[in-house]
Amino acid sequence: MTSTAPAPTAAPAPARPSELDERLAAMLRAVDAPDVVVAVSVRGRRTVVSGGSAPEPTVPRTGQRYELGSLTKTFTCLLACEMAARGVIRLDDPVADYLPAGNRRAPGMSLRHLVTHTSGLPRIPRDLVLGALTRPHHNPYTGYGDARLLRTFAGARLRSAPGRRWHYSNFGIALLGRALAEAAGKPYDALLDERVLRPLGLTDTAADLGRADVPGDAVGRAGDGTTVVPSTGMGAFAPAGAVRATPGDLLTYAEAHLAPDATPLAEALRSACALQLEHGWPRRSGQTLGWIRHPAEQGPLLFHPGATFGQQAYAGFHPPTGTALVALATRRGRSCRVVQAAYELLYALAESGEPVARSR
Repeated sequence: MTSTAPAPTAAPAPARPSELDERLAAMLRAVDAPDVVVAVSVRGRRTVVSGGSAPEPTVPRTGQRYELGSLTKTFTCLLACEMAARGVIRLDDPVADYLPAGNRRAPGMSLRHLVTHTSGLPRIPRDLVLGALTRPHHNPYTGYGDARLLRTFAGARLRSAPGRRWHYSNFGIALLGRALAEAAGKPYDALLDERVLRPLGLTDTAADLGRADVPGDAVGRAGDGTTVVPSTGMGAFAPAGAVRATPGDLLTYAEAHLAPDATPLAEALRSACALQLEHGWPRRSGQTLGWIRHPAEQGPLLFHPGATFGQQAYAGFHPPTGTALVALATRRGRSCRVVQAAYELLYALAESGEPVARSR
């Protein structure tokens, strides 16, 4: 009696990389950074990739918390929208109603002017600029406290009358955070955690006020690629640049703006995306209550970049196609181009994606 062995089963052919996979791989190659993470969500389906020129750290790149820099501003502005939705503040209230010190040159300056960068305030206070010039290797924000911020505001000269022109201002968002804290009667970091981070389930996100690096935080590098750049303490400018987040949390944050009704902050999230003004030529930029808005073929995309002395960040989303993208990187010197590469990828995905069906 003979037996016949079964024919060997052929191994399945490896899956061909999708167009998204290929685009993400190309972006990783384009970014010169010790560590980089890119995360994309399309209609809720996530893809996360990471890489970099440095060895894989003990805590995986995808699990580390990164400094968001100016991307923090969107969190502070969302906090303002949330407090307005609950009636704690009104965005058109005068700034002087919430701060113990005002500016006699700007009696008509409102909270909305701060949120939309139309307050007329300079990007940063003059005394902070002078400190940076005299001590170029020192973080000028460290030690710049609330009392000094308010004194500087009281004597600040405006670039233009409130509401007349758009001019990006860290100074204005720092004052906004202080005003919100005064209105709520609690510190900015605790207020942000209570009203924005916890409701959105962002358990690995926080506004870190002067805290040193700990295991699990990404670490930036100087131009030599090895010298550690200390974490960026922001002092009174924390509302403009102190938030840290993991890639997963930041993607959850971006996704919340695509599906606000699935969150406890639906009204605030919708308000944050509402167009307030346009500026710039020939490509007109829009300003919402926190986000930069650019036109795309199927509808506008919203985004915000961020950078600190050792890291860069980007978050953006395109509601018509249900697409969100975040990118985080450590950098050595100024060679990292993760923000530009992330913007280009989001724009390409927005142009090629299928529109999300809307229920009637």
